Amino acid sequence: MPELPEVETVRNSLKEVILNKKIKDIVVRYDKIIENVSVEEFKESLIGQEFIDIKRRGKYLIFELTDYYLIAHLRMEGKFFDYTDLDYGKHDHIIFIFDDFNLRYNDTRKFGRMDLFKKDVDIFKCKPLANVGPDANTDEASVDYLVSKFKKINKPIKETLLDQSIMSGLGNIYVDEVLFMSGIHPESKTSNLSLDDIKNIKKASVSVLNKAITMGGTTIKSFASSHNHTGLFQNELLVHTKKVCPKCGAPIQKIRVGGRGTYICTNCQKIK
Repeated sequence: MPELPEVETVRNSLKEVILNKKIKDIVVRYDKIIENVSVEEFKESLIGQEFIDIKRRGKYLIFELTDYYLIAHLRMEGKFFDYTDLDYGKHDHIIFIFDDFNLRYNDTRKFGRMDLFKKDVDIFKCKPLANVGPDANTDEASVDYLVSKFKKINKPIKETLLDQSIMSGLGNIYVDEVLFMSGIHPESKTSNLSLDDIKNIKKASVSVLNKAITMGGTTIKSFASSHNHTGLFQNELLVHTKKVCPKCGAPIQKIRVGGRGTYICTNCQKIK
């Protein structure tokens, strides 16, 4: 699943392509991707609209148009690609047609979703954004904020960091990296963490996410930007999918935490 760095990479690449472009037509080939309005309303509302900006909250893309916000979540395999021809592929499900090219939402799993809102609506008080926490690499997700949240949570810290309502943008790969850099076992009880532990988690979250953004995200299976460029941060991973700890040389163990495959060094990461 694309995480914060991958979605940010998509956002940046799309801004180069569609800003100030007016939608001439829309083709919908799989209507379940459109979540909160009918296909007819989706098309009628957006045809003639111009893309003004693209923002992001956690793993959600927020397209600002003349009169609307279009919110998109890529889920497992969603991608945007731009083409000049009209020879649609099997997995091209939503196509935005402009005068000189078209932008296609491609999704082999069909799990991605789009929501449409008029601009007079506070989108951050509506689903799907209402329960999305602050981005992990921003000042909004401060140490004080995390302390106030973590002290009430008794589940393992890995599950807490994956909870997008608490802090957004960290997925399975990056949580493994953050906890390894922090020296914290992923099964540690969240409320048991010390102030220093939380400071280390915050510092590692900022470091990992910002570096991943500069490297275009992480491509382990299938992530690609709208320019069909793959990420490079997989070459910088310290623990996720690795065999040997880069710190102590001990074997990396793969366990399951909250049902998720988790890579750890049991020598360097201790349960709190």
